[in-house]
Amino acid sequence: MKKISLNVNGKDYNLEIDENIRLLDLLREELGLIGVKEGCSEGECGACSIIMDGEVVNSCLIMGFQANGSKIITIEGLEENGEIHPIQQAFIDVGAVQCGYCTPGMIMAVKALLDKNPEPTREEIREGISGNLCRCTGYNKIIDATEKALIYMKEGAR
Repeated sequence: MKKISLNVNGKDYNLEIDENIRLLDLLREELGLIGVKEGCSEGECGACSIIMDGEVVNSCLIMGFQANGSKIITIEGLEENGEIHPIQQAFIDVGAVQCGYCTPGMIMAVKALLDKNPEPTREEIREGISGNLCRCTGYNKIIDATEKALIYMKEGAR
């Protein structure tokens, strides 16, 4: 067992964890954050994407103990005062959600991109979501949703 401390969605945790637990499983099983999805378990699909210390990462590739001292944001952490994030609203409004399995990871990739680049081109958006696979909706709607989110955010939303 290993002791770790981390901040997840603004809340501090001091945990004693099995040293073989992946961060994905720690988030889902220990903290109940089931918006983080398991897809390929190989870091290729992006369904488990989270933001860790400002970078979008695949939580299936990180051991829980490697998150010690980290600040993590999951899809659940985007809610503020009971309202969804403008990125989430844009995905809904544009129809960039179909089965929804990739959606949390895709939204986290978009969030990380927009945190670093508040004025991305369509090509930069494509590049920013390139680590996330979608088999249903198609990438054009996801890119459109990202552009719509930029409008929402400029209009005064987060």
